[in-house]
Order: sequence, then C-alpha cells, then structure tokens
Amino acid sequence: MTAHLISVIGSSPGVGKSTLCGALARQYRDAGARVDHFEEADILTRPAFAPVADEFAGGTGSVRPETLVEAVRTYVSQARAEGVDVLVTDALIPFVPSLVAWGHEEAAISAVVRDLVTAVEPTPVTVVYLRDDPDVGLRRALEREGPEWADWYVGRLAGSPGTRSVTSLAAAAEHLRREAELTLRLLAATPWTVVAVDVAGRSAAEVEECARRGLAGPLGA
Repeated sequence: MTAHLISVIGSSPGVGKSTLCGALARQYRDAGARVDHFEEADILTRPAFAPVADEFAGGTGSVRPETLVEAVRTYVSQARAEGVDVLVTDALIPFVPSLVAWGHEEAAISAVVRDLVTAVEPTPVTVVYLRDDPDVGLRRALEREGPEWADWYVGRLAGSPGTRSVTSLAAAAEHLRREAELTLRLLAATPWTVVAVDVAGRSAAEVEECARRGLAGPLGA
C-alpha cells in the first residue's frame, strides 16, 4: 500500500472526528497496514511538533504558519521513512480553525494551505470532512462534556484575536458556519481528495461506512 495521509476534520465540535479516526485506524490495521493514528492532542506531544508546542506555550497563544508547515513536513517525511502505510490524523490539516482564531485573513490562510500541499508531497492526502448543523454539533458536545463546557468553549474563542466577536453559543454556531464555508472553499483549490460526509441523522457506524466508501477509491481498498 502506498503511504497515504487521511485527515478527518469537521464542521463543529461533537461531530464525531475522534470516533471516526479510531475506527479507521482499526480498520487499516486489521487489513495489515502499518498505521499511525495521530490524535488531536498529539500536536502538543509528538517530537515533530515540538516547535509548535513551544511557540504555543510561549505566551502568545498562537503559532507561526511556517512552524506548522515545517512540523507537518517533518512528521510526514518521518512516517514515510519509517514505512508507515496510512496516517490517520484527527484535525491535523489544513488548520483553518486555528489560523482563523489567530487572526489570519483568507488570503494568508490560502497561502498556508498551498504550502501544506507542497510540504506533504509526494504523500497523497484525503480529507474526510464531517458535516453537520453547528447548532446540533454544539448541543451534542454540550451534552457530552457537561454545562461548564459552553463557557470554556465560548471563552476560548472570545479570547483569540480572530474570534473575539464570539460571546455565546449562538454566535459560535454562526462563526462555525462561516468557517465551514471557508474550509471547503480552500480545500477545493487543492489537489487533495475531499470526502464530505453528512452526519445528520446517522449513527457512528453509518458515518464510518460512508467514510469507508469514500476512501475506497483514493486508497484502492
């Protein structure tokens, strides 16, 4: 199997990214592939992303785009060198939510995405985009995490320069809708394969099956 990077991203918290990543990693391992499962929190602990963690903890609460790009380049290059067949990553690229929160405009974010395209070459990339109504996704996250989560999430957005206008869950939902449009617009300009999966009304198993069907062509499975 040719090395392949799968990035699972979503339109809102609670949309099922981590669940799908775990299921895909198990599927490819069971099929005999050598899999690296990059969980969302790994960005602060993986050696390739040490410069990202250092910058983020350095007091500004943000990371330079070139640091992100170089960390991805290092990570993917190391995975290829180690013979990894499939990289299953939870929200690794294209980093649109973080870049928006840090105050970057669309032109600058588009340039970062172009740099990421070059950074991962020649590894093929498939982005699985889980799509749901942000209001529903936020309610799902609130039910899962508890009532304190809403204040934490809104506070995190309101504390970042690019999302200071978000002061309620309703405002967060509207922000996420605009962010989803931006993400899909930027992805459409890349050579990457994009598999969009609507999660509304679907169980985790049904979402997994839809994603698996979408991935069958790109991975030759």
